[in-house]
Amino acid sequence: MTRHLVPGGDGAGVTLREAIDRFISHKRALNRRFVTEEQHLRLFARVLAERGVTELHDVTTEVVHAFVLERPRHRPRSFNHLIGLLQRLFAFLQRQDLMLVSPLTLRPRRVTHNRIPFIFDREDAAKLLRVAAALPDNSRALRRGATYATIYALLYGLGLRVSEAAGLVIGDVDLHRDLLHVRNGKFGKARLLPFGPRLSARLAAFIALRAEQPSGRRPDAPLFSFSRGQAMHPGTITQSFRLLLPSLDLVIGNGVATPTAHCLRHSFAVGTLLRWYRQGVNPNDRLLHLSTFMGHSDISSTSVYLTITDELLAAASNRFTRYAAGLATWAAP
Repeated sequence: MTRHLVPGGDGAGVTLREAIDRFISHKRALNRRFVTEEQHLRLFARVLAERGVTELHDVTTEVVHAFVLERPRHRPRSFNHLIGLLQRLFAFLQRQDLMLVSPLTLRPRRVTHNRIPFIFDREDAAKLLRVAAALPDNSRALRRGATYATIYALLYGLGLRVSEAAGLVIGDVDLHRDLLHVRNGKFGKARLLPFGPRLSARLAAFIALRAEQPSGRRPDAPLFSFSRGQAMHPGTITQSFRLLLPSLDLVIGNGVATPTAHCLRHSFAVGTLLRWYRQGVNPNDRLLHLSTFMGHSDISSTSVYLTITDELLAAASNRFTRYAAGLATWAAP
């Protein structure tokens, strides 16, 4: 068994849990939420503890690889996410002089095929909202239809992340200025998002509905909640979307992934770009605006969402045709 502790370093008296605590604290100090990553790392420490490995100096290549290979991660992206997280943990411990080398030597799996996300057009989105609005209440979920219809309208209309929608409170909606305050964005960033009259009317109606319940009258109360004082979990939103999916009868092309709630955010980005082309706006001049609106730190993050659709390609082609015609006219003798 190969050990990777720094000879004479501080790691001799450090447990794996303590090392993970240091790593998580470091990430949180950098304004990272690190929620899902923390869950994976806590599981890593718990599984190794069950095998008698609690001290950092007992963490070997064999036990690390056993943990990774036993996880039910069949997709390359999921497998690569796990080993990437552990690699960052061990790299941090090396910088802290707690480990000499990383015990993880597994290589990322090759991603042989990336399926493009499904893009909702207006008709698809309208059908989703109708189907969601028709959901009946049950004993544990009052205002069920209105709640999900409003959530999916925000995901599609403003490009919110599912976690951002779930974390909204009533006071985040400013109906006087038609602004939505997203406080718990990725990396802890906050932003203000303007919205139009249709979304304003939908939000006003939903907030009035929430005000019928005592728990929905406080500005700090969750905007979306089926339990008194408790915000809806993001997983509930994605699960409900999956249950609605068969009722939508969507036409999914070859090479397109099964639609998820996150596809609504992709659809917002593509729809915005399409509107710019149709309005004669140069997208290159506005991409930074879109990136900021979606809560990205740079344009490269936004580009991931810009899936090329037939409609978008046709709009871009038309714009180039008009541009080329202008050049020909200018160059004519």
